[in-house]
Amino acid sequence: MQDIANRLNISKNAVSQALSGKPGVSERTRKLIFKVADELGYEYAVKKKSPQRVFQQIGLIASDFAFSLTFFGEIYLSIEKEILKRDMNLVMQSIDQETKERLILPSFIENRQIDGLLILSHISTAYIQKVVDTGIPTVLIDHHDPRIHADCILTNNRFGAYTAVQHLIDLNHQEIGFMGNISFSPSYQERLEGYLLALSENGIAVNEEYILKNAQEKEDFIHKWLEQIPNQPTAWFCVNDGLGFLAKTCLQKMGKRIPEDVSICSFDNGQLSRISNITSMDIDLQYYGRKSVEQLCWRMQNRDEPFVEILLPSKLVRRESTSCKTDNEGN
Repeated sequence: MQDIANRLNISKNAVSQALSGKPGVSERTRKLIFKVADELGYEYAVKKKSPQRVFQQIGLIASDFAFSLTFFGEIYLSIEKEILKRDMNLVMQSIDQETKERLILPSFIENRQIDGLLILSHISTAYIQKVVDTGIPTVLIDHHDPRIHADCILTNNRFGAYTAVQHLIDLNHQEIGFMGNISFSPSYQERLEGYLLALSENGIAVNEEYILKNAQEKEDFIHKWLEQIPNQPTAWFCVNDGLGFLAKTCLQKMGKRIPEDVSICSFDNGQLSRISNITSMDIDLQYYGRKSVEQLCWRMQNRDEPFVEILLPSKLVRRESTSCKTDNEGN
């Protein structure tokens, strides 16, 4: 074994684990060990291909807030379906405010009773870091942070927002507003970046009066903010369907016709955009769930591989809330 270890510049223990079929060695390193063992004529119990370990227990955690949202509920249902299809078991726990602040981990994480973990949306950086520090293979869903070393499954927020704003520009809109709370989620910050990129590439100057970066999903807040804008934009891009719905409601109460006077495009294509006929960027939530489980299964068998961020596409679903700008729109 030492000869193999010396040849590959790895530990003797790693060689022993690979040749005995035990976990803890990446698939790439395992194959190299078998190759050198064959070259040296080394006899070992597991030839060529090591047995695949069966992973049965998968954990899932999310904040109370995330579990309350339809968006994440649909992803969860897809995850559950995919895990059952793979003959695995799913255990889950909601993380409340006190648990988050006191950094209390669920017992199935603390006692290492799971083989892999999915974290749905954001909890807190400190909490997620404590989870990742356990060494349990972990995949973050719809969240990432440069300080956290883990795989992430994300929407391509910049490109999605760019597509939404480009749609408005193609409808002859030049005065386009932005509505979101960029401190709430990195996704919303990225959607602002996509909005700004679309304006820049089309030679449209940024009007700071049209940008709401600290939006609250409350009707009175949105209504007051809209009323104080002296010259109203002719179109709005909202970072989620909730804000798109509120923007439409408030603008209509201000006497604006949607889309004759103002166009609105939102993001997520959830229930609110469907029932209110708002143009929105659609995210395939079924694929989101499947891809998250697929990545976690891969990570459990390839622990030494570099961490990755996987960006999933979105597509524009056009409804009645967007139309071509006419000369009498705005103001």
